[in-house]
Amino acid sequence: MIPQIADFPAARFRRLRRTAALRDLVQENRLSVKDLIWPLFVTDVVGADAEIASMPGVSRLTVEGVVRAAETAAGLGIPAVCLFPYTDAALKTPDCQEAWNPDNLTNRALRAIKAAVPELAVMTDVALDPYNANGHDGLVRDGVILNDETIEALVRMALAQAEAGADILGPSDMMDGRIGAMRQALESAGHKDVSILSYAAKYASSFYGPFRDAVGAAGALKGDKKTYQMNPANRDEALRLVARDLGEGADMVMVKPGMPYLDICAAVKSQFGAPTFAYQVSGEYAMITGAVNNGWMKEEVILESLLAFRRAGCDGVLTYFAPHVAGLLAED
Repeated sequence: MIPQIADFPAARFRRLRRTAALRDLVQENRLSVKDLIWPLFVTDVVGADAEIASMPGVSRLTVEGVVRAAETAAGLGIPAVCLFPYTDAALKTPDCQEAWNPDNLTNRALRAIKAAVPELAVMTDVALDPYNANGHDGLVRDGVILNDETIEALVRMALAQAEAGADILGPSDMMDGRIGAMRQALESAGHKDVSILSYAAKYASSFYGPFRDAVGAAGALKGDKKTYQMNPANRDEALRLVARDLGEGADMVMVKPGMPYLDICAAVKSQFGAPTFAYQVSGEYAMITGAVNNGWMKEEVILESLLAFRRAGCDGVLTYFAPHVAGLLAED
């Protein structure tokens, strides 16, 4: 409810907009480098460590390159990075067994980063699509994505990442019941301090296109992901999913995509008060970058887009703009 205010001219809202100092004093939300998580793509495929055509300015990196990026992040004050692997096609199988290989690409990169920059938080992706010959986040049988069998695989994947030194696990698969299974397994294996940032409300969105190019899943995907990712038309379902994941042991929750779903971010934070994050996904990044590079919008739109997440109640954002924004905020 909006409180009663004086009538004009006693109330002149422009009084507090008159100077930069006054505007700063009454600013309700602020963006900080501490609000950012930087997604990084890692590969050991020869020749794949290059700029991603659909994401100008973003490249796949070797393990050595990811370590250098992590060092850059720490130097800029970015508190966390998130790893996404571009897996050799020869390692993609229907049973996805490379996903829990202790020496797979993600786990090698994890150990290398933690050895070089131990104070930096490292988040991982827990989903089978980078390792799946079918391109799906879950195991597939006769064209059907299997829920319970996938959970068993995801638990093995999560434990391997925890053993490799992950600080935050990011289950992005949207299988029912996976958070509870992971939390129980982590506790039993002695990884009680590993956090879970659940992609609790992940929508079957068209904004993911460039990401699938980045991790090499676009060509492998057979069909779509609508039987496990959310219908973009649904809001109340997102709140039920968040409630369930928090109840099963998630420490933080994610809404994905970001800007088109700010109403969901706001509703989640308002109803649950839990640490709430959003992912400014590849399609959002590509649109903004394209517009800025073509001179259609000013660079300030990047900061404005991220401030929108803070205004909606998000505690942090996964964004490919993280190092650039860190530089802009330092200048400011």
